[in-house]
Formats: sequence, structure tokens, C-alpha cells
Amino acid sequence: MSILNSTFKTLYSTAPFAAITTEDFLPAFKKAIENAKSEIGAIVNNADKPSFENTIEALDYSGEELDRISSIFFNLNAAETNDDIQKIAQEVSPLLSEFSNDITLNKDLFKRVKTVYDSKSELDLTTEQHTLLDKKYKSFSRNGANLPAAKKEKLRAIDKELSQLKLKFGEHILAETNKFEMHLTDESEVSGLPEGAKEAAKQLAESKNKEGWLITLDYPSYIPFMTYADNRKLREKLSKAFGSKGFNNDELDNQDIVLKIANLRFDRAQLLGYKTHAHFVLEERMAETPEKVTTFLNELLAKAKPAAKKEFEDLEKFAKDLDNIDKLQKWDSAYYAEKLKQKRFDLDDEKLKPYFKLDNVIDGAFTVATKLFGLQFEEIDTIDKYHPDVLTYKVTDTEGNLVAIFYADFFPREGKRNGAWMTSYKPQMIKDGVNERPHVSIVCNFTKPTKSKPSLLTFNEVTTLFHEFGHALHGMLANTTYPSLSGTSVFWDFVELPSQILENWCYEEETLKLFATHYNTGEVIPMELIEKIKASSTFHEGMQTLRQISFGLLDMSWHGINPKNVTDVKTHESKAFKGTNLFPDVPENCMSTSFSHIFQGGYSSGYYSYKWAEVLDADAFEYFKEEGVFSKVVAEKFKTFVLSQGGTDNPMTLYKKFRGKEPQPDALLRRAGLIEKK
Repeated sequence: MSILNSTFKTLYSTAPFAAITTEDFLPAFKKAIENAKSEIGAIVNNADKPSFENTIEALDYSGEELDRISSIFFNLNAAETNDDIQKIAQEVSPLLSEFSNDITLNKDLFKRVKTVYDSKSELDLTTEQHTLLDKKYKSFSRNGANLPAAKKEKLRAIDKELSQLKLKFGEHILAETNKFEMHLTDESEVSGLPEGAKEAAKQLAESKNKEGWLITLDYPSYIPFMTYADNRKLREKLSKAFGSKGFNNDELDNQDIVLKIANLRFDRAQLLGYKTHAHFVLEERMAETPEKVTTFLNELLAKAKPAAKKEFEDLEKFAKDLDNIDKLQKWDSAYYAEKLKQKRFDLDDEKLKPYFKLDNVIDGAFTVATKLFGLQFEEIDTIDKYHPDVLTYKVTDTEGNLVAIFYADFFPREGKRNGAWMTSYKPQMIKDGVNERPHVSIVCNFTKPTKSKPSLLTFNEVTTLFHEFGHALHGMLANTTYPSLSGTSVFWDFVELPSQILENWCYEEETLKLFATHYNTGEVIPMELIEKIKASSTFHEGMQTLRQISFGLLDMSWHGINPKNVTDVKTHESKAFKGTNLFPDVPENCMSTSFSHIFQGGYSSGYYSYKWAEVLDADAFEYFKEEGVFSKVVAEKFKTFVLSQGGTDNPMTLYKKFRGKEPQPDALLRRAGLIEKK
């Protein structure tokens, strides 16, 4: 039997990475699926009358072994993958999809669940138990339990194909990212690049036995080049390579995959009795309907567009005055925006970076969590890591009780996808009277240390770290009975509240003075730089808002319609972007073919949730500002009613318990500088 199929005999029951081989996974999955089927069989064949305990609760606790193996495997597939792991993923995903359908399409199991559901008014259930019962019933009714046999088989086929297509989509993007290299050998070609970025590019070239500098599509390489490189032609080349991922009519092309995913999702929704995929998804969201989402995005668009157009015109004029640029293109945006920001605020990211040494920023995030929630973080080397770069921590409360195990993985490498995310290796739950504590991880792609400098973050990377750490706190402070309602298992448009609210502390003087010290001199960040950070925080907010809205509208354009008549991905995308375009279109580029959030991740029909949650976080942070940004009273309410509660109740109910009222959208517009502050 594989080590993966047994109880882990490790400290805190952590994942035994060192003992796991790639060959372990496939047999372990098969065995765990078999075991989970036996657990389901025991529920179905229970001779006792269906009750909340022997059916609903038993169902939620079932499959624990399979869930742990899945979390370890798919987290590795995102952060430390290789060809063998990707092959296993292609083989395992349909098996998991099939097993999931075996549960939701099991007539006898659904009959027991329905019996409990139909008698819920007679049961003495807690709010959490009511929520779990509703969730379990809907997981059947919304996923085909009431369908006739032929339609159930069709649903199985759709789900199997979707699971494989989503994986293939992600594999193509990772391969495209790894494949591209811009090899520069002339010093003039890296003109404008900060010393740190140049050194990193040189180190990368050396690691591949090349002279000069290597620029890649990994964010720590791509973003500095787009922001600082003086050579416009090279910026254009890099921008087009980045924007054409999955859109090159080759073996890594994603156009057909996008069309297939959109159509299969539509077919699935129709099969289940919903108008579109978005109607199906949004039934279980705060926003409720595609119409509400579209109205929300369009109302924001109406307020942001005038500001965005004015910002764009100012930027275009600035580029023309400075370098006689006739028509501002996408590859000019970051470059001239940075120059304009420096001119307007005398603020250069390169001046800030020495104050944001990664180690110090991590300590800063921990200090904020200590001051707000009483958490203590101790780095430990007594548990396994899946890569030497990973940092591991034991998290405790003020009494020394274990709260969580925390993993942090900060640097890019070949087997790791781009971006930043939070994930979990073990959920929190209360089982057999024991409060099982969670194992939480954040994964980012920050600039690596070089021979002469430690890892120094841009301010944007600082907010990214705080963002993912906010998600992590949501996971760590979970305190619910049932695993499916724990931590970040909440409505998708509520999940970004804990992450986005934490970003606000990055702009506060009280916070910055805690950790922003010069990596060489130890000098605390000067007050004038703090003032400039705050003053520049709404720089190009209109354009940024427009960009987020455009992604939300693109998502709804794929999932809120019948896509049968869409034959060309680029043409469809261009229509969706029509009302939000500022820059000229680049024919060689396509967003949809690399839009992993909606075609690989869990954000289909949910990309709007970033802006939706911004309304919540801006309103919530105004409460902190009113009482003091480190107010123990407000922090305790946020922990009690938001962070610890997971998905145990309706998110608006939880929010109102914390805030005392519904969120006010004007808080977001005030923070963004789009309306006057009160």
C-alpha cells in the first residue's frame, strides 16, 4: 500500500513529500477512490432511517483520504510539475470526475439526502447544519440527481471531457511560458532596466550557459522589462509573445479548447435546466444572476470610464511630448505610466524596492496578523517540503495552541505556473471531538535573490503577498465543524474579501513603519516615501478599474450566452472588449486563450467577484479606519464573523454581523478617487 493511502505518521500529520514518489500517485488515487466508494456504500446501505448524522454529516466526512491525496497531487501539478505528473493528471482527472458523478448521480444516496432535506423543518439543526443540509441537497439537485438515466450518462461524458480540456489548457500555457526566451547580447538592448533586473537576467542566461541576458514570460522577468526597457521594439516583441500564448495555431493552441469548454459548459447548464452556465454558477453566489453581474459591471464602467479616458489621454500626450510617440500601444503602457508616475509623484519603484526585502515583508505580514488576531509564527525545519525554496511555519495563538501549519513558496521555476495563489493541504474541521487544524500554503512568483542582492519586492509584489496572506488567514483561522464549509469554502464573490482587505494595511504609515526598512542601512522608510505611496495609490485607478471590468465582461460573454454561434475566439473577444478598449487592438494577441482564471481555474462566471469583493473590502476597511487600523475590537469582530465562519451562513448575513449594515459601494469609489471623499 502506498504511503499516501495511510495515516501520515509525520509531525502535525503533514504531507510526507520526501517519501512520496511520482509513481505512488496513480495507484494511491485508485485505492482512495475505492475506499471512498466503500464509505458511500456504507451510507447508502445503512439500515437505519436516514438522519442528519448518518447521511448528511457522514457524507461530508467521507472521502477524506482522497481529498488529501488530491490536494497534494494537484498542488504539486501547479507548483512543481513535470511531464510525468502532467500525464498522471490527464489520467486521474476523468477518474475523479467520474467518481464525483458516481456520488451526485447515485439514486439511492440522493433518496436518503432528500428524505432528510424534506424533513428539515422537524429537525433541531444549528445554522451551520442547516447550511450543510442545503448545500448537500443542492450538490445533488444542481448536478443531475433528478435527470433521467440517458441524460445522466450525457452529463458524465461532459464532465469527463471538461476535466481533461481544462488540464490541457493549463499545460499549453505553462509550455508556452517555458518555451519563450528573448536572448539579448548587446548592452543597449537592456538600457533602462534596473540593476537588479539586469543582474537577474544575466544570472538566468548564465544558468543556461549563454552570454548576455535572458528575458522570459515569467512575471519577475516580464514586468520589469515592460516597465523599464527603453527599446520599444523589444517591448513590442515581448508583449506580443505574452499576449499570444495559446494563440499561435500550433500544437499549443487553445482556440478550439476555449470553444469546446464554453460549449460544453453551456450544454451542461441546459441539461440541468439552466439558461446558461452563468445562470447555473451564479445561483450559488451573492450576485445571484448574470443580469445583476452585468448591471454591476456596467454601473462601475459608467463611473470609471470618464476617468480612464482622461488618464489614457494624459498618458498619450506625455509619451508624445517625451518621445514623440504618435500612437500609444499596449507595450508602451507600463513604460510611460512608470515615467509619468515618477514625474508626478517623484516615486520610482526602484527607490522603494530596497525597503521591501522579502524577509522583512513576510515579517510585516506576520506582525499585522499578530497585532490584529494574536497569531504567532515560528519558522520550523521539522516538516517535509516539496522544494528547497519552500518556507514552513508553525502558527499558534496567544496560549501556544496550534492554529495552523503554513507553507510559503515565493520564487518562479520551470515546473511552476505563473501568478500567485493560496491553497490548502489539509482542511480544518471538528471530527470526533477533535478540532483538526489546517495546513495552508501561498505560492507566488517574486524576484529571486541575486549574487549581490536579496529578494527585493516592488510595491505591487508587496500588496500581492499581503493579498495571498489574507486568503491564508481565512484558511488558518477557520473554526467550523464540517470540512466542506471551512476556511475559503465560501461563495466565490465573498472569498476575495479577506485577501483584498489585507492589502489596505500596505498603504498605512503604522504598518509600513513596522517592516519597511532599508536592506542595507536598516533605515525605516522615510515619511515622504510613505506619503508618496499613499498619494500615488489611486494613480491610473480609472484605467485599472476598466481593465478589471473588461475581464469580467469577457468572462460573462463566454458564459452568459449560448456560444453555439461563436466560431472565432478573437472576433468574439473583440466584441466583448468593445466598450472598454483604450489601446489599439493587437491582431496577433488574444486574452481568452490564456485566461486561466476562467478556463482552467474556478473563476468561470466569477471574474466579476474581484470588483464585487472590492466593494466589501473598501467598506470594511473604512470601519477599521474609523476605529483605528489595528483596532482589537474591529479585528475580533472580523475574525469572529468573517474569518472563522467559512461558509456556515449566508455571506451577507455574516458581513452585516461584522459591519452592522450592508456594504456601501461609494466606499470603493471614494478609495479609488472616482468620487469625493466624505
